[in-house]
Amino acid sequence: MPRMECTIRTMHRHEVAMAVEWAAREGWNPGLHDATCFHAADPDGFLVAECGGEPVGCISAVSYAGRFGFIGLYIVLPAWRGRGIGLRLWTAGMKRLSGQVVGLDGVPAQQDNYRKSGFALAWNNVRLAGTAGAATPGADGPIVPLADIDFAALCADDRRVFPAPRDAFLRCWTAMPDATGLAWLADGKLAGWGLIRRCREGHKIGPLLADSPKIASALYAALCAAVPAGDTVYLDVPLPNDSAVALAQAQGLRSVFETARMYAGPAPACELQRVYGITSFELG
Repeated sequence: MPRMECTIRTMHRHEVAMAVEWAAREGWNPGLHDATCFHAADPDGFLVAECGGEPVGCISAVSYAGRFGFIGLYIVLPAWRGRGIGLRLWTAGMKRLSGQVVGLDGVPAQQDNYRKSGFALAWNNVRLAGTAGAATPGADGPIVPLADIDFAALCADDRRVFPAPRDAFLRCWTAMPDATGLAWLADGKLAGWGLIRRCREGHKIGPLLADSPKIASALYAALCAAVPAGDTVYLDVPLPNDSAVALAQAQGLRSVFETARMYAGPAPACELQRVYGITSFELG
């Protein structure tokens, strides 16, 4: 076939939904409303490869405050693989994040390829699945709707586990439709919070942050109670957090797949012991 001209450009806002749809076809089970919030994180952070005017691949290279970047949604349509399009997307995405520490959550089998671009393993995550209604009830406590929490306090709490401000993303994420956000207040101060959102299949909890295992367990149970009984619930757990692994085991969750959290540049500080559920494998 004749060689087709391929170009890479920034996605328009409506095209981010196309990338999320491709992610669904890959079996990544994105949320129903992820595209809007992803775009809010960095409107210029989504790239599409076009060949002959046809979209054939994508990558997200989202920058937070110009100092921390995250790679995700790295997809080439099956019929177009093996033609160097993926490498061109990767190069363009990394160029956009030049000079920043860059993170990603990739499949462990691709670690060697990412190492060639300067990435080093920080830890492994596991996606776990359970059933709503099967959760062991957590301890009673001061759980309130997430909307009751001062937004500045929420952003400050997120900074304990994420290396840069992402206020625009959080404002969208915590207000998305088909989602429930809950928080735990201890003496009037935020000590944990989480959100469960509708996905293509079931629901995902993310993030789930807590100052103690008791708080995490209570929030997990309350979030599961907010969705239809019997529905599948997913939780993305960082394996170095023993308390998060113990919570998953206590709830009878089963492993679905793993990812490798890797960084190019110094690994950012993160209070990983507070992370019982990662916000998103696509954006960190």
